[in-house]
Amino acid sequence: MATHAAEAHQGEHHGPPPAHQSSRMGAPLLGMYLFLASEAMLFGSFFAAYFFVRVINNAATWPPTGYHRPVFAAAINTVILVTSSFTMHWATTAIKKGNRRGLQAGLVLTLLMGAAFFGGQIVEFARVGFAPRDNAFATTFFGLTGLHGFHVFVGLTLLLVATVRAFRGHYSAEHHHGVELSGIYWHFVDVMWILVFLTVYIL
Repeated sequence: MATHAAEAHQGEHHGPPPAHQSSRMGAPLLGMYLFLASEAMLFGSFFAAYFFVRVINNAATWPPTGYHRPVFAAAINTVILVTSSFTMHWATTAIKKGNRRGLQAGLVLTLLMGAAFFGGQIVEFARVGFAPRDNAFATTFFGLTGLHGFHVFVGLTLLLVATVRAFRGHYSAEHHHGVELSGIYWHFVDVMWILVFLTVYIL
């Protein structure tokens, strides 16, 4: 009798019950998408501020006389970042097939191109010839590009962690959430840059 009571006690569940998951999407993936939705709203507020400042400062003379936007350098950076999105996709696809070599190569290439983009942005900020305090155009220019640059830095940190883990053999075809989530974030950074490039440098 005592033995049966002990076995029943051991079979009892301690702590809160398992979370109910009504969606087919896993909790980490759903959490990432919700986080990126909030980030998209943050970028949206910066875009709104940029266009508001542009409208009230006469769009016909935008940017103000004497201010030059480094379109060519930004275009090269755009090509680099878009290409890195393809290598990130390659890395994610490779690990889903159990190809660790492909994963490692894809992550390294993505990390290098992301670092090249980030370095290019730093050089651009140093040579652009104006500062955020100069006027509304300069403030919004640095605001949007700087916000994106911060997200690139976060993405590079995630990629670095994922790359180190990839070379340590932490990922497999069954378990690769770290790569998948890093890839989703990096693609988001890529899309946001295309919007920033078109808004700040082209329009």
